[in-house]
Amino acid sequence: MKILIVEPFLSGSHKAWAESYAKHSKHEVEIISLPGRFWKWRMHGGAVTLAKRYHKLNFIPHLILATDMLNLPVFQSLVKPECPVAIYFHENQFTYPWSPNDEDVELQRDKHYGFINYSSALSADHVFFNSKFHLDSFFTGLEDFLGQFPDYREIQNIDKIRAKSSVLHLGMDLKKFDNYKIEKSEDELPLILWNHRWEHDKNPETFFGALIQLSQRGSKFNLAVLGEEFKKELPCFTKARGTLKSHIAQFGYVDSFEDYARWLWKADILPVTSNQDFFGGSIMEAVYCNTIPLLPKQLTYPDLFQINEFSEVADKILFDAKAPSSMKNALPGGNSLSFDWNLLTQLNWRKDWMLSGGLNTKNVINAIDTTGATSVDVSSGVESKPGIKDLTLISAFLDTVKSLP
Repeated sequence: MKILIVEPFLSGSHKAWAESYAKHSKHEVEIISLPGRFWKWRMHGGAVTLAKRYHKLNFIPHLILATDMLNLPVFQSLVKPECPVAIYFHENQFTYPWSPNDEDVELQRDKHYGFINYSSALSADHVFFNSKFHLDSFFTGLEDFLGQFPDYREIQNIDKIRAKSSVLHLGMDLKKFDNYKIEKSEDELPLILWNHRWEHDKNPETFFGALIQLSQRGSKFNLAVLGEEFKKELPCFTKARGTLKSHIAQFGYVDSFEDYARWLWKADILPVTSNQDFFGGSIMEAVYCNTIPLLPKQLTYPDLFQINEFSEVADKILFDAKAPSSMKNALPGGNSLSFDWNLLTQLNWRKDWMLSGGLNTKNVINAIDTTGATSVDVSSGVESKPGIKDLTLISAFLDTVKSLP
């Protein structure tokens, strides 16, 4: 199959998605695009320029896959494609938080961008969203948007769009980070990470505000601020450069992927303060590199880190403690490590599950009482030395478990 990606804003996550899709797809993929700048003008006029480029292509697609920054009805009217056309929503203009300093908000001219998203979804043959949270928020925003029309609201179009919509998570090539893996050092101060865009919707004011308070309390930490910068720097970044100067290990965009990957492997903690995140690609990258995220229970995060997503492919799941990257000679299991069992107190796993991680005769009753586990797995807790099981310890462990009512 020949697939044409039409991207008016080739930058950041849009660029990573388009180029990774072209690289890893089993289909023949071609991209026509415009540089990622002047996003409002791209939504207004990008379709005209890209339609002009389409007619110069020596490529007849079986599917056109556009993104939400394209005015799809305009593009279709100029191209008159004979193949299906789908649209992929990285974000939407109904629920994306605008900067309070944007003049279009003050003058109430921002609704037109939402209308472009609405008409594009209506004219597409299929609509993809990068997360379930995004899909749900889109339709909530669309209903509110159409409700503002004085008449002819065409509310029935919501069901028409919903019927042809589905979730297609952002494909990510995370294994490329393995080439630059480095071990975290136990001797170094904790490294706090920011690897998002330098924009208001990521709420950097709260992020830096919290770090300034930690610094004033005498907390010891280092700070790496990465992510895509823009021409006009937000004041909170400028302030942080000075106020947190003694903590800064890196402050600014790193050009090479190798440097970016190494910073992620070095990082320990990723506090997330975003007001908007329809997928969270930068967070997934950091988590892959063993950085611990501190996430609000909102936006797309419960969707991405929801254990029930595995219920469709797993008959049983085992909860175990992951060895830290700084642990020498760590094993896939049997490291005598436990985790905070309170994390499982609100577990809503629909199938059978098992508890593991540092269990022994002294803690297994507390572990079961805390989590409600009906099955447990033990390894290092019944060993006389690493890898050597002890029959006496095994018997004692079984007796302890059997003593439970």
